[in-house]
Amino acid sequence: MIWDEIGESDDERDKMLLQLEQECLYVYRRKVEMTRKHKADLQQFLAESEAEIANLVSALGEHSCFSRAKGTINQQLSALKPVLEDLRLKKEKRIKEFHETQSQINQIRSEIAGNILSNKGAETQVNESDLTVRKLGELKSYLQELQNEKVLRLKKVNSHINTIHSLSLVMSIDFLKTVGDVHPSLIDPGQSKSISNDTLARLTGVSNSLIQDKQQRLHKLKGFASTLIKLWDLLDMPIDEKKRFEHVTSFLTSSIDEVSRQGSLGLDVVEQTEVEVERLNVLKASKMKELVFKRQHELEEIYKAVHMDVDSDAARQILISLIESGNVDLSDLLSSMDDQIAKAKQDALSRKDILEKVEKWKHASEEEKWLDEYEKDENRYSAGRGAHKNLKRAEKARILVSKIPCMVENLTTKVKAWEMEKGFPFLYEKASLLPKLEEYTMLRQEREEEKRRAREQKKLQEQLAVEQEALFGSRPTTKKPLGQSTNTNSTVGTPIGRRVMTPSGRTGFSGTKEHRESSRVNNVIPLNYVALQKDDSGR
Repeated sequence: MIWDEIGESDDERDKMLLQLEQECLYVYRRKVEMTRKHKADLQQFLAESEAEIANLVSALGEHSCFSRAKGTINQQLSALKPVLEDLRLKKEKRIKEFHETQSQINQIRSEIAGNILSNKGAETQVNESDLTVRKLGELKSYLQELQNEKVLRLKKVNSHINTIHSLSLVMSIDFLKTVGDVHPSLIDPGQSKSISNDTLARLTGVSNSLIQDKQQRLHKLKGFASTLIKLWDLLDMPIDEKKRFEHVTSFLTSSIDEVSRQGSLGLDVVEQTEVEVERLNVLKASKMKELVFKRQHELEEIYKAVHMDVDSDAARQILISLIESGNVDLSDLLSSMDDQIAKAKQDALSRKDILEKVEKWKHASEEEKWLDEYEKDENRYSAGRGAHKNLKRAEKARILVSKIPCMVENLTTKVKAWEMEKGFPFLYEKASLLPKLEEYTMLRQEREEEKRRAREQKKLQEQLAVEQEALFGSRPTTKKPLGQSTNTNSTVGTPIGRRVMTPSGRTGFSGTKEHRESSRVNNVIPLNYVALQKDDSGR
């Protein structure tokens, strides 16, 4: 209608219609192309999403299997979207965990390596292609190992610090300076303590060095303490002087671990002790002569106590000559005398057992003499004062006397063994003991023989008295047995006579041949006994 009003020709109309058709076809084609492109984009997006899901599943190590949903592309994308968002969220969280774990690992490794400052600006890198739980577990296990190592290192650091602190107290050393020289963080409470290899090595070195210093100081003080005790003994120092260094002498029985008192091994203590030792050495030099004679007196007393002969006057004269000549070091002389005293004590100890047996033998011999005199006393059973005590003593003496032969035999065996071991005679009171024992044994046997003959003589006299009474009708007056001593105490019954030889001498006893011969003459049978027998036979 518009064309009619305008008056367009049919050609114009056909031309315009053709143009409209072409334009519509172009628009249609463009729309189709756009739709196709949109479809392709959707398909590409779908493929990319599926690929991303596959990568995320692979990176996260998920075991779930994703399959494409059925339906249109938009429906497939709608089904894919929540899965993709969930995987992306998991990835983000996993990366965060990896980052935190790796950061802690890097931090501890830096602390161990000792380069904490250089590591602060470094960014932690996370490998996003492997975000599996297994990988994260491995990192966390490694982190746990590092944390355990950090704890152990921190314990070692604290242990070294405590050791250094205790050693510093004992030896009066500046603790803060000593530890601060190793690493400033060890004395700064605002910083974490360094646990690096270098710090541990330096702490170990400082600890070992201080332990060696402690050992050296203790060893030095022990030497001073030993010297002090010797000098105190030599110089007879008063107790007040000794108390000043009791803390030093107590180290002699202490191990290195037991010395823990503050300042006990300080340099001032070592220096004071050294000065005191030097002072006493000077004092010792001035009193050395007195000390030498004191040692000589001690040596003489040791010999005297064990009955060993020593020429004291000659020994002292030799010492005086040596000291006045000035050709001998008094310290060496004193040391030599100490050796002599030690040897004398050793010799005295070797004689102790024999001397004890000698004393027992002497006591038994004294009791034997007393018993002989006691048994000769006719009034020993009287009711006099002290008689019961003598009876008890006599009973004990008989038991003791019965042991004398065995006692002498054992003593002789001991002396012979001692002489064989030493190679020289056993001297007792300037004489050899073995001949004394042999002489005592011989005289005792002779004495026992005399007693036996006396008993036989008494028996014959009693028999004679009985026969005389039978012949003459009267009993003769009782006489004392031949050889009985009259030197007794008739009131108490205590013998005072001496006849038997003692181990220490032969006073009051004659062991000569003349005495033994006279004893035999006095013990013969009386002549009137033979005459009486003849008269009796004549009747």
